[in-house]
Amino acid sequence: MKVNWNGVMPALTTKFTKEDTLDLQMFKTNLDTQLKAGVNGIILGGTLGEASTLTPEEKRELTRFAKEAVGDRVPVIMNVAEQTTKGAIRAVEIAEEDGASGIMILPPMRYRADERETVEFFRQTAKSTSLPLMIYNNPIDYKIEVTLDMFEQLLKEDNIQAVKESTRDITNVTRLINRFGDRLKVLTGVDTIAMESLVMGADGWVAGLVCAFPRESVAIYRLVKAGRIEEARKIFRWFLPVLELDIVPKLVQNIKLAEVATGIGTENVRAPRLQLEGEERQQVQKIIDDAVANRPVIEETVLQ
Repeated sequence: MKVNWNGVMPALTTKFTKEDTLDLQMFKTNLDTQLKAGVNGIILGGTLGEASTLTPEEKRELTRFAKEAVGDRVPVIMNVAEQTTKGAIRAVEIAEEDGASGIMILPPMRYRADERETVEFFRQTAKSTSLPLMIYNNPIDYKIEVTLDMFEQLLKEDNIQAVKESTRDITNVTRLINRFGDRLKVLTGVDTIAMESLVMGADGWVAGLVCAFPRESVAIYRLVKAGRIEEARKIFRWFLPVLELDIVPKLVQNIKLAEVATGIGTENVRAPRLQLEGEERQQVQKIIDDAVANRPVIEETVLQ
C-alpha cells in the first residue's frame, strides 16, 4: 500500500496483559478507535511501543495482526531501531514479509556513529528494500542529528521519502522545506510543538497522545490544514498540559494512564518499566482528569 506521509500517524503503544503477554484484544480496541477518528497511518514498535522490550516474535505477531486488522485502509509503518546495518536490513526484510507498508528508522543504536557512518547506515538499509523510509531525526534522545547536508546525500535514494522531525527546533521545519521542497515530507514528532509545526508547513504529525485522544489530534491537524487556525488553537490550548506528558522519560506510563481514562487501553507496561504510583501518579492523573472533564466537543464534519 502506498504511503503518502501526511496526516496524523499514531505511534501506538503496545498493549500487554497482566501476565505480560501481548494484549491483542485491547490493541484492536485502540486501533479501531484511531481508524474511526480518521488517522492516516499507524506506526508500530517505536519508543511508545516499548520496542526495546519486545521479542522478535512479538514484533512479527504485532505487525501481522495490525495488517490484518487494518487491511488497506491505512498504511502500517514499522519502526526499526537496530545496532548494526546488518540488523537494520534484516529488520526491514522481516517487516516487509509481515505486511508493513513502510519503515520509520532511527540511526544506529548504542554506537554514536559519525556523519559518514550514519549516512551509510541509512543508505545501505534503503538500498536493501523497495519499502519507503521515514528517517527519525531525534538528536535530543538518540544523540545523532541528521543534518540538512546529510539529507542532501540521503535523498539520492528514491525510497527515503520523509523525516520525523524531532529536533525540537521549530525553525527546522522551514529549513527542510526551503531546502528540499516536496522531495522530503516533513512530519513533526514532538507533541508539544505539533500545531506550530503544522502551521509552518509540516505535512503530518507522528503523535503520542493521539493514543488516548485520537479525535482531538486529528481535529487539530485537519483544522490547521483547512486554515481554521483559531478553532485548532482552542483545542491545542486545552490539549497542551496533556501533551507535555509525552516529553518526559516516563511518557509510556503517562500515555497508558491516559488511555485508561479514555477507555482504550490499560496501564500494563513491561519491566523494567513500572506503573506510576504515589505523588507522581497523582500529579499525572490530575492532568488527565482535568483534560477529560473539559474535553472539547469535536464536530463530526471536522473528522470526515
